[in-house]
Amino acid sequence: MSAAPVRAILTDIEGTTSDIRFVREVLFPYARRRLPAWVAAHAAQPEVAHWLDEAAREAGLPADTPLDRRAGQLQEWIDADRKSTALKALQGMIWREGYADGAFRAHVYADVAPALRDWRARGLALYVYSSGSVEAQKLFFAHSEAGDLTPLFDGYFDTGTGPKRESASYVRIAAAIGLDPACILFLSDVVEELDVARAAGLRTTWLCRPPLACPATPAHPCANDFRAIAV
Repeated sequence: MSAAPVRAILTDIEGTTSDIRFVREVLFPYARRRLPAWVAAHAAQPEVAHWLDEAAREAGLPADTPLDRRAGQLQEWIDADRKSTALKALQGMIWREGYADGAFRAHVYADVAPALRDWRARGLALYVYSSGSVEAQKLFFAHSEAGDLTPLFDGYFDTGTGPKRESASYVRIAAAIGLDPACILFLSDVVEELDVARAAGLRTTWLCRPPLACPATPAHPCANDFRAIAV
């Protein structure tokens, strides 16, 4: 019996569609520098207040913790690359201003946009799953070096769905997409994510972009760019 055809592609961002250095060397420092003043200026806004409270609860800080202490905690989390949904939401709001001001454009590898357009033209549904907030994902692809890529995507998932290294997260994503997991191809540069996605029934491809190279006996189907992905 032949395998079910791929009907949707679910992709990671960092190290997969885009150079991780853009996030680590541009986006993270931008948010870190602006956090104290930005929190002070926007803390009264309901959405910002909600995520500041969520971050305080996650950190075990008292409800009356001063804003500068809360901002300092968030900066520590950025330094540690903490996968906090509250932090990611707040970073996304700060990045929104940076994109709007033209402070930066999101890096995507040259092979990504043509492949996404080709897959879309072939009738495949395209989704993103990243530790960055859905807001940040949409901003990223709306302001990419390849132009606005958001019309190509059907949906976005973040850690509100669940951690990327837990199989149950991929089960929930497949249910949300409305497809059998075997019809979904997950792309990532992180083997641990691919392992749990495969355990949930998804198909997988491991991106090993230069200077990395696919090992002789990879744990997952392996490609060095999107053009080499078998769909």
